[in-house]
Amino acid sequence: MTPRNRVSEEKLRASGLRPTRQRVALADLLFAKGDRHVTVEELHGEAQEAGVPVSLATVYNTLHQFTHAGMIRVLAVEGAKTYFDTNTSDHHHFFIEGENHVVDMPADGISLNGLPTPPEGMEVAHIDVVVRLRPKKS
Repeated sequence: MTPRNRVSEEKLRASGLRPTRQRVALADLLFAKGDRHVTVEELHGEAQEAGVPVSLATVYNTLHQFTHAGMIRVLAVEGAKTYFDTNTSDHHHFFIEGENHVVDMPADGISLNGLPTPPEGMEVAHIDVVVRLRPKKS
């Protein structure tokens, strides 16, 4: 077992997930490059390139398990496209249209005021702000 495998295994156990071979392999790929935003298809492609034998459905299910365990966040940007964010801190995003690329917004990039009061018995869990960018028109 490599040191990276051990880190992924510990991260899975700490999140309450059993470190199966496939979960460890996908966690290794997902977290090896620092904070980033990936789609199911992108991670599946990385797994295929790395020789990790997983189906697209397994990657999908595993990313959702990681989300429910609090290891990653879901970021819905496009109607049919979902990104998974390895940075679980409170932060916002830029989405570069045409490139389908998500970038973390600087921490001081936005302030939110005047949020409505949530319904009784509810609290705000998280606020996602996505600012869409495109090249300036000449």
